[in-house]
Amino acid sequence: MPPHDGLLTEEEAILRRTVRDLADRELAPRAAEYDRQGRFPQENIAAIAAMGLFGLTIDQEYGGSGGTARQLSIVTEELSRGCAATGTIYSAHLSLCARYIDSFGSRDQKERYLGDLASGRVMGAFALTEPDAGSDAAAIGTTVTDQGDDFVISGTKTFITNAAEAQTFIVMATRDQTEGSRAIETFIVERDMPGVSITPQSGKLGIRASSTCQVDLDGVKLAHGNRIGGAGDGFGMTMQVLDSSRVTIAAQAVGIAQAALEETVSYAQTRTTFGRAISGHQAVRWMIADSATQVEAARQLTYRAASLQDAGEPFAAAASMAKLFASRAAVECADRAVQVHGGAGYFAPATAERLYRDAKITEIYEGTSEIQRLLIARSLLTEK
Repeated sequence: MPPHDGLLTEEEAILRRTVRDLADRELAPRAAEYDRQGRFPQENIAAIAAMGLFGLTIDQEYGGSGGTARQLSIVTEELSRGCAATGTIYSAHLSLCARYIDSFGSRDQKERYLGDLASGRVMGAFALTEPDAGSDAAAIGTTVTDQGDDFVISGTKTFITNAAEAQTFIVMATRDQTEGSRAIETFIVERDMPGVSITPQSGKLGIRASSTCQVDLDGVKLAHGNRIGGAGDGFGMTMQVLDSSRVTIAAQAVGIAQAALEETVSYAQTRTTFGRAISGHQAVRWMIADSATQVEAARQLTYRAASLQDAGEPFAAAASMAKLFASRAAVECADRAVQVHGGAGYFAPATAERLYRDAKITEIYEGTSEIQRLLIARSLLTEK
């Protein structure tokens, strides 16, 4: 029950079918075991790299394959439909790390880092969140000071996706916490630099095959060539990257919702009660109808935001709308999938059970749903 390709260009439709085939053939069959073990899906990452998907939207001059935000949305949706954790790894690596360097890095930084990131030879991570700074990104406490010809960074980042595997980290630090967003700068930190330590964080509800770690930075020395942009540029650049990444997370949520819908339909047509398939019961039919409508509405909101981005038009509010709606759709469609499965959907390794756990994070990372509502309202109101 794939989505209709009629509103896609021929190139987009081919891309969707190609990645959907990969998801059905390789990602989905392995997803339950990766989730059970909490193991990084190396085989999935190798398959994605072999297809050149890590270079999508990255400048071809630096080893990428170019492409559009709409294409990235299509790929992320299909990868996430097969394995939500793989979708998380992909989006954090590409949308937050590689595209940050591609968008704002110097020529030297692009030449040094993008080739390995775009090929998938090296994994990337994005280190913004701290124990006392999540939604309020301007409140970060990780500090940067000058020491001769070097920058020195000290602080702690938490809930960092891909940190266990990443070699390249985008790190935000502040010159003066009392100055808020004006004092934030962005740096490229490498895993093997002295003072960098990684501590895995366990016990996640979902996307368990994706690593999440605390990153401690203890007097890490960086050359001036490791700063992206200039003094005080970090917050603005980061907000632009997050706007773009919210479109990708919306696409991930659409993929999870689509997978939940497919599981619901499949089970409803094979499970019988009172002498007939449960798909014949009106209550079940209504749940399927509601899920199908939510999935398609979320998909179109996501495509709209991506299309605005590709056209060079303002898209931040559209990205927030897409993420807000699509993440709620993922949670509600997964909830219905479990409900239709009944007891069979409550136990692992049922796909519905895993999707139920995986969906929730889409309402939290890259800005909570509450933050998205604030951003949407701000775009509509004239503040006095």
